[in-house]
Amino acid sequence: MSVPLSPPDMSHATLIAILMHHGGSMDLPASAFEADALGDGRGAHHAVQLAPLDDGTVRLSVVARPPVRCFRTDTVDASN
Repeated sequence: MSVPLSPPDMSHATLIAILMHHGGSMDLPASAFEADALGDGRGAHHAVQLAPLDDGTVRLSVVARPPVRCFRTDTVDASN
């Protein structure tokens, strides 16, 4: 992606990329949307980390959301 995306647009693009990589759909158990899985029922305690890897792929990870309320996109070097 050459143009920086807003956090909502990045979330949407990430979801679309995952679904398209898996043939356009994925089956998830209903429990994947329960409060215990999402943190508070909205996912507010989690953030997504995208890390480019040396082989040209990108690692997508769920990480703890920083304690401050801010919207940003960080790049992480996961090749180490």
